[in-house]
Amino acid sequence: MRSRIKRIALWLLLAGLVWCTMLATFIWHYGAYDHATKSDCIIILGAGVKGTSPSPVFEERIRHGINLYQAGFAPKLLFTGGVGEGQKHSEGSVGRWVATQQAVSEGDILIEERSRTTQQNLSEARSVMQSHGLKSAIIVSDPLHMTRAMMMAGRLDIDAVASPTPTTRYRSIKTKLGFLAREIYFFHHYVITGN
Repeated sequence: MRSRIKRIALWLLLAGLVWCTMLATFIWHYGAYDHATKSDCIIILGAGVKGTSPSPVFEERIRHGINLYQAGFAPKLLFTGGVGEGQKHSEGSVGRWVATQQAVSEGDILIEERSRTTQQNLSEARSVMQSHGLKSAIIVSDPLHMTRAMMMAGRLDIDAVASPTPTTRYRSIKTKLGFLAREIYFFHHYVITGN
């Protein structure tokens, strides 16, 4: 009986490892391709600020979103993110400020300042889109974050395509694997809890 339990546990462990490897491979490859197409707006997911400056990760996302806007993929930028712990400025407002410094018209910038998580980013972005009659979006985030972000967007019925940043602050294999492990965890957390 004990040996049977051990065999079952071993098979379950093996199945879990195979599943996580397959999921990791999918996340890695999905984030390697840019699916940007003409849309109504570009949603830039927040990623922290320090004072009035975006975090290095957020800065890369902002840069990519502005590049898409300037290339004519969408007429509106939508920055997401509220005020983080110990901060005075929201991610959304910092994103707007950076964009205006890059000659983006203020009339082409939308923000939301209530969200603190990826799911909240997208939920609040959907509300902003609805209030402005925007039907489609390009979602900008880090490559390894795109799978989960797009799954959430799908569940929120946002008509969106993924456009991962071509550059990322997660450059070394160590930081990339750390981010990947985090995404695998949060993928399962979202599937199980819906949050």
